[in-house]
Amino acid sequence: MSPVFVGGIILSYFILLIAISWLTSRNASDSDFYNANRQSPWYLVAFGMIGASLSGVTFISVPGEVGNSNFYYFQVVIGYLLGYFVIAKVLLPLYYRLNLVSIYSYLEQRFGFWSYKSGAFFFLLSRIIGSSFRLFLVASVLQISFFDAFNLPFWVSVLVTIVLIWLYTFQGGIKTIVWTDTLQTAFMIASVVISIVFITNELDWSFGEMIGRIAQDERSSIFNWEWQSGRNFFKQFFAGAFIAIVMTGLDQDMMQKNLTCRSLADAQKNMFWFCIILVIVNFLFLSMGLLLFQYSEAIGVAIPARTDFLFPELAINHFSTLGAVVFLLGITAAAYSSADSALTALTTSFCVDFLGFSPKNYSQKKTLRKLVHLGFSFVLFLVILVFQAINDQSVITAVFVAAGYTYGPLLGLFALGIFTRYDLRDELVPVICLLSPIISYIININSVAWLGGYKFGFEILILNGLLTFIGLLLIRKKA
Repeated sequence: MSPVFVGGIILSYFILLIAISWLTSRNASDSDFYNANRQSPWYLVAFGMIGASLSGVTFISVPGEVGNSNFYYFQVVIGYLLGYFVIAKVLLPLYYRLNLVSIYSYLEQRFGFWSYKSGAFFFLLSRIIGSSFRLFLVASVLQISFFDAFNLPFWVSVLVTIVLIWLYTFQGGIKTIVWTDTLQTAFMIASVVISIVFITNELDWSFGEMIGRIAQDERSSIFNWEWQSGRNFFKQFFAGAFIAIVMTGLDQDMMQKNLTCRSLADAQKNMFWFCIILVIVNFLFLSMGLLLFQYSEAIGVAIPARTDFLFPELAINHFSTLGAVVFLLGITAAAYSSADSALTALTTSFCVDFLGFSPKNYSQKKTLRKLVHLGFSFVLFLVILVFQAINDQSVITAVFVAAGYTYGPLLGLFALGIFTRYDLRDELVPVICLLSPIISYIININSVAWLGGYKFGFEILILNGLLTFIGLLLIRKKA
């Protein structure tokens, strides 16, 4: 496919996004950047959150991971349901009752200044790392499909990616993102469905035969009962539940969307439908992943050493023009639907949690907010380049491994705050939050020797949160 054609597709897509940004932000108040005046329809939030939670990682890395770990990732997805139930019934009522803009301000009300700053810091760290991993993928695809043809270096691809996001989010913030994420989720799901249809037609299978081929392939096995395996069902189920709690319920990015709903009831309804759609869409991604492997085997295409690049390789070089166009729109939509909201959430958290922004001074500090927005764009740019230099594993794995270490302190802090009545020696909280991930890492790398062959998977997050919880108990104030 012509690189000029690829560039034209991407440019047209962003013209559409910028048009939506202009329409949604032209009458926006300064507070709309942060909470959209709490007037977002719940169904738009629910649908848009699909794209934000799945992102380009799911779009590329989950299908590729089928070749490494079958459908075992779906065990994590099943665990999500338990996590989202906790969010809907425990966390959302808390956030709405306290009328929070930044969810980490709860920690200040509950424990004090240092707990608050620790929670906000670990969110910023988590979201910068996670968003950089996700944007790394889409920048890599743009590099392969467009920039390589003009011998431009990878950093140019990354810079273009970041600048485009900044252009359509700097003015309207979350008010714009609720609408752009809805559009981008639609593009992403349509891309998966059309890709499945294309492969099925190319292999000359009926719909029933396609279902049968997926079911008969040993790579479609969902459950792993091997206790020693890092992909054991119980490990992945409970890891999935806690991943959902921390990466959605304790994450300013995802909760900022929920908090734009008109009421708690609407936010809970949004979470319910979000769960249903998310499970279906993840299963579609895994099914498409298996079909990609079957298709590559049928046409004699070698599987890339990094399976993340299987879908891009087939779509760009072996699909029809329509299939390639659909892929490019899908990956672009998937990547930007998570990255745009992340940039807005990072800006919101830093402005509110560290610079002391409040509804009373949003208008006076508008210029500073734009500078912060620009600053985080530059930070993401740098971290993506670092990640490109050091990463050697599937990005979906890298995201969850990183989350296990950076979200653990948030899990421990919120758990102690919600489920106990203890007060803490607040000035010692940062020490506990720093030590817990370090101890978790040491245990993880020595687990085989120390724990009779046990290997940690994504459940390292649970260990990290537990260590934080225990550490916080040790510094509680005596009655």
